[in-house]
Amino acid sequence: MRLILAGLLFAVAQFSFAQSDSIPAKKESAKPLLHYFKNGKSGGHLRHYFMSTDNEAGLTDYYANAFGGGLRFETASFHGFHFGVAGFYIFNIGSSDMTKKDRATGQISRYESGQFDVTNLSNKHDLDRLEELYLRYETGKTTITGGRQNIKSPFINPQDGRMRPTAESGIWVESLGDIKNLEFKAGIFNDISPRGTVNWYSIGHSIGIYSTGVDEKGKKSAYANSVNSEFVGLLGVQYSFGKSLKIQGWNQWVENVFNTALFQADGNFPISGKWKGIYGVQYIHQNRIGQGGNPNSELAYVSKDWNANIFGGKAGVKNEGFETSLSYTRITKDGRFLMPREWGREPLFTFMPRERNEGAGDVHAWVYRLAHHFKKLRLKPEISAGYYRMPDVRNYRLNKYGMPSYWQTNLSVLYEFEGFMKGLDAQLIVLYKGKNGETYEVPGYTFNKVNMMHTNVILNYHF
Repeated sequence: MRLILAGLLFAVAQFSFAQSDSIPAKKESAKPLLHYFKNGKSGGHLRHYFMSTDNEAGLTDYYANAFGGGLRFETASFHGFHFGVAGFYIFNIGSSDMTKKDRATGQISRYESGQFDVTNLSNKHDLDRLEELYLRYETGKTTITGGRQNIKSPFINPQDGRMRPTAESGIWVESLGDIKNLEFKAGIFNDISPRGTVNWYSIGHSIGIYSTGVDEKGKKSAYANSVNSEFVGLLGVQYSFGKSLKIQGWNQWVENVFNTALFQADGNFPISGKWKGIYGVQYIHQNRIGQGGNPNSELAYVSKDWNANIFGGKAGVKNEGFETSLSYTRITKDGRFLMPREWGREPLFTFMPRERNEGAGDVHAWVYRLAHHFKKLRLKPEISAGYYRMPDVRNYRLNKYGMPSYWQTNLSVLYEFEGFMKGLDAQLIVLYKGKNGETYEVPGYTFNKVNMMHTNVILNYHF
C-alpha cells in the first residue's frame, strides 16, 4: 500500500511538472543564504479564549480562560524551495480545576479541557508546541510540502474550535495540473498532534486520545494505545464547471484500520438579480481494512463486519452578503459513522460546532442556517438550529457515546476591527442543546451533552 500511495504522489507531481517544461527557467544570481532569511515572511498570532459550560442543575459547571501567542516564519524562495517554522504557547490564566470530576457521573470537563492538554489535565505551564517545521517546493501550479504542517481536507483538518488546531507530519501535494479547473491533492502522514495536546503521536496512537465511548456490546472501548497503524493516505480530486458547479471525490486510507470514500457536489444557479439558489449532495462510504487496528477484537478500532453509509443534501438561497439553507444528513443502520475526533471535524452538511454525530448510526439530522455579512459594519452574525434523531442511548451498536436525541441552537457574531486595531477580530458563540430522547435518569447521558448552555468569547490578533 505504501508503494501505491507513493506512486500516486509521484504521478500527481509529474503531471504538474510537465506544465512548466515549456517555460524557460529563470537564472538567479548567486546570493548569500542570509538573503533568503532576511527577505522571508514573518507573522504572529495572539489569541484569548474564554469558554464556559452551564450544565443541568446538580451537575458540575466548568469554565476556561486561556491566552496564547505564536510566531511563524518562512524564507524567501530559493529556486522554488521555502523553509518554514511556527510555534505557539498557551497560558492558563484562570480556569476551573480540569482534574475535578463531576460527582454524579465521575466525568470531567468535555470542552474546556481541550483548551490546554487533555493528556495531562494538571498541566498549566508546559503548554507550547512546535506546530510547523517544513520544506516546501513550488513549481508552476504545484506545491509539495514535507514535514510538520496544517492541511485542510474533509477528514483531516484544523478543527479550530479550541486554542490551537490539529497539525500533521508527512508529505502533502497540491496541484492544478494542465487541465483547467481540475485540482489534485494527495498526502501521506505518519504523525499527528491533535488539538488540545502538546505532543506528537503516531497515527495508531493518536486514535483514542479523546473519549473512546463504548464498544458494540456496551463495554468501555479499549482501543486507546492499541491501534496498530503506521500511516494515513489521502487523495482528493476536484473539478469546477465554471462558477456554477464543483464536484469532488476523496479517499482516506488508514493503514490496517479502515477506508473512507467521499463524493460531493456543490452548485448554484441564478434566480433573480444577484440572488442565487444553492444546493449540495454528499455520499460517504466506510469499510474495514486489515485487522481494524488490532487482531484482538476488543482492542480494534472497528469491528470485523463493520461498514457505514452516509447521505446528505443541502438547499438554499444567497446573494453577496446573505445566505440561508436547510441541510439533511442520513446515517444508515449499517453501522456507526467513524472518524477519529482527534483528526478533525466531520464534513457533514449538518455539522454544528460543539457536537458531532461521529460514532452513531441510524441518524436523521436537519439543520437550518441563516447568515448575513454586513460589510460596512464589518459584522458577521449567524443563527443556526438543528434537530438530531439519534438511536436509543442503550443501542450500543449504533450509539458509541451514549448521545440522546437532541436539538441545538447556535448564535455566532464575528466583528472585525479597523483603523488602529486592524488585525483584531472578536467572536461570540452561544449555544444551547436540549434533550429530546430518553436518558433513563442516568446523569452520564446528560452531562456535557444535553440540557446545557455553552458560551465562547474569542479574541484573535494577527500581525
